[in-house]
Amino acid sequence: MCATKIRADEKPPTTPLDRTDKAILRALQRDASLSNVALAAKVHLSAPACLRRVDRLKRAGLITGTVALLNPAALDAGMLVMIGVVLDRSTPDSFAAFEKAAAKVSGCMECHVITGEFDYFMLLRTRDNDSFNRLHAEQLLRLPGVRQIRSFIALKQVLSTTAFPV
Repeated sequence: MCATKIRADEKPPTTPLDRTDKAILRALQRDASLSNVALAAKVHLSAPACLRRVDRLKRAGLITGTVALLNPAALDAGMLVMIGVVLDRSTPDSFAAFEKAAAKVSGCMECHVITGEFDYFMLLRTRDNDSFNRLHAEQLLRLPGVRQIRSFIALKQVLSTTAFPV
């Protein structure tokens, strides 16, 4: 689904987290570029003990990757568009075909199967109205099995975070 490292249907094993594990996760969500020594100092552990815990959190599936968060506006992708998609049919084949094609849509940041009025909800990043109009005509309208597309353009970002409450 729309270029992501984690699949939403993958469930990590349940791992009890103690106060130190939670402190590690909070610190890494704020700044994943911390060295192990700096992280260990922040969470009051020795460097080897901290490294063992981080490795355990990775193996348990709680840490799935380390990324840099980029500034969309600085990369000419300042416009956020949320798109609701309704498919013609609700069959496994139509869902699979749509998902395969949606993963290739330029600027697609997220794609979710949802309940309610739409079958899918997509989040796209693009430069401006003109670039979105081109994307809409050249890619979105050509997605397989689509009956209806509704676009919602964000006027102002009130909150955006990648941090989970830990």
